[in-house]
Amino acid sequence: MSIVLVHGAWADGSSWDKVVPLLQAKGFDVVAVHLPLTTTSDDIAATARAIQQQPGDVVLVGHSYGGFVITAAGNDPKVKALVYVDAFALDDGETINGLLRNKTPAWVRTLQLDSGGFAWMPAETIKSDFAQDLPLAQQRLLAVKQGPVPLKYFDDPMRGAAWKTKQSWYVQGNDDRIIPPGMQAQMARRAKAKVTAIDAGHVSMLAKPHAVAEVIIEAASAPVRTAVNSDTAPD
Repeated sequence: MSIVLVHGAWADGSSWDKVVPLLQAKGFDVVAVHLPLTTTSDDIAATARAIQQQPGDVVLVGHSYGGFVITAAGNDPKVKALVYVDAFALDDGETINGLLRNKTPAWVRTLQLDSGGFAWMPAETIKSDFAQDLPLAQQRLLAVKQGPVPLKYFDDPMRGAAWKTKQSWYVQGNDDRIIPPGMQAQMARRAKAKVTAIDAGHVSMLAKPHAVAEVIIEAASAPVRTAVNSDTAPD
């Protein structure tokens, strides 16, 4: 069993640096994808290539925007389970902006656009909302290493949500200020995911890596079932 880890927006594969050794210690092959963060299609394609490189079955893990990516890429027959970590688990036709529109979090209004239409997250927002439970040195490092994202791809609709046919797990950060915990709970419930709620902010894989790794290991060790949400009705 291989585990493919997909980071979120304003991040890179190093988001998983604290989790990877814990998974490897259990004997799993692990790959942390570096998304190009150019278009949703490019990000999904990069993840699909990583899946295809694996010799056998895959557990696909996504953080934040990475949840959008794994919900699309998870339709690959090699993918046996999905794990969402403080992540978007959209239904068909939904967009991230559409989901946030009725209760727009304060952090959205702080984003800074460059001349190419890419959004940057200010260091102060990372400190106050994105990684408020990490030490200051780690917050500063996240700000320095962030990958800006094209704002327009938060309007891309989900097509073919993989959680409708794949077993899912969900790590919910109770102190998340990027994706409200109530919204996370709603998405997890709709996906019939097994939920583990932890006292962490948005980057729980950095704040509580052992708790996140335990959920991934559970997903990788579970018997495979299919068509788990074939009768899913819209909320």
